[in-house]
Amino acid sequence: MSSARRPRVVILPDETAVARALAGRIADAIGRNPRLVLGLPTGRTPIELYRELVALHEKGRADFSQVTTFNLDEFCGLPPADAGSYRSFMDRHLLAHVNVTPGRVNFLNGAAPDADAECVRYEDAIARAGGIDLQVLGIGTNGHIGFNEPARELHARTHRVTLKPETRRSNARLFGGDPAKVPAEALSMGMATILAARRIVLVATGAAKASCIERVINGGVTTEVPASFLQLHADAELMVDESAAREL
Repeated sequence: MSSARRPRVVILPDETAVARALAGRIADAIGRNPRLVLGLPTGRTPIELYRELVALHEKGRADFSQVTTFNLDEFCGLPPADAGSYRSFMDRHLLAHVNVTPGRVNFLNGAAPDADAECVRYEDAIARAGGIDLQVLGIGTNGHIGFNEPARELHARTHRVTLKPETRRSNARLFGGDPAKVPAEALSMGMATILAARRIVLVATGAAKASCIERVINGGVTTEVPASFLQLHADAELMVDESAAREL
């Protein structure tokens, strides 16, 4: 990961085509390695991906029984059962509908009394699992991945972060549409944690993502666009729809 390169780009017609193609790839990866360690995102973009994965599972094409999952991030101050937590989001959209083994599902605990210790625990859990085989990412309109926000410096490992106003606005749908109700802080995998995954696929759909996707592909590596660090990864790919690719 010493030199920058352009990540591979796959452009598909629309959001449904992107979700279907990636779900098929994930199912194929599980078929090749039933004990796959899978890193998963939240947000609007992966909802259709999870719908497609559930459909593949129901058709017998995706067996999650030996898969281990790690979610990218979680809001600070929210217990797992809170309706606004990312744990609840994942249960609603994926985990409650597939045969994943509960003991193989890993989340950051946003309600942990010691956030720093919780971040260390999560890093240790990833290491014990042997690292992440396939990390799926979304991207924010400001170029963030996980909750690694644009900044002068980026954290290498799982850490506590203060969320940017635009990130809180984009998550307001989980809190009755009110950005002020979105927690001001979150816990997130760090950039080095993400880049340590053996394979990375970033998904982006919609015209609102077009500008940051152009910067990820054609701009330099910069902490002001955290997703640009994918240029440092040996096996990173962007799967985008035509709207998100319109500035490429």
